[in-house]
Amino acid sequence: MSEKNDVVNPYFMQLVLSLQAGVMQQLGKVASPISGKVERDLQQARYTIDIIDMLETKMKGNLTTEEEKFIEHVLYELRLNYVEETKKDEKKTENSEGENKHSYSKETKNVDEDKKNNNSH
Repeated sequence: MSEKNDVVNPYFMQLVLSLQAGVMQQLGKVASPISGKVERDLQQARYTIDIIDMLETKMKGNLTTEEEKFIEHVLYELRLNYVEETKKDEKKTENSEGENKHSYSKETKNVDEDKKNNNSH
């Protein structure tokens, strides 16, 4: 490696750390330092992960081994957390659909019972 590639650029590391912190906020993993509230925006988290991925792609061959490993690890962790959060949303959707089906079947049962009662009179 050349001497240039042996030096870790602190600005690069800070940029990636900053984007990583933003994604963790967007995933609802940490509270916003401004509002103090936990807010989720999975679409924005996906965009930010894609930006970090674009940085890795565009900077291939220009990063030190340590920087490469660092950005790969950050992307790996963020993608795992993103998948975890999207699965939570899927489970919530499935649960609410199940509740809706259950309540619908209860309503149908009640209507059927009312019809029976009305027909028997």
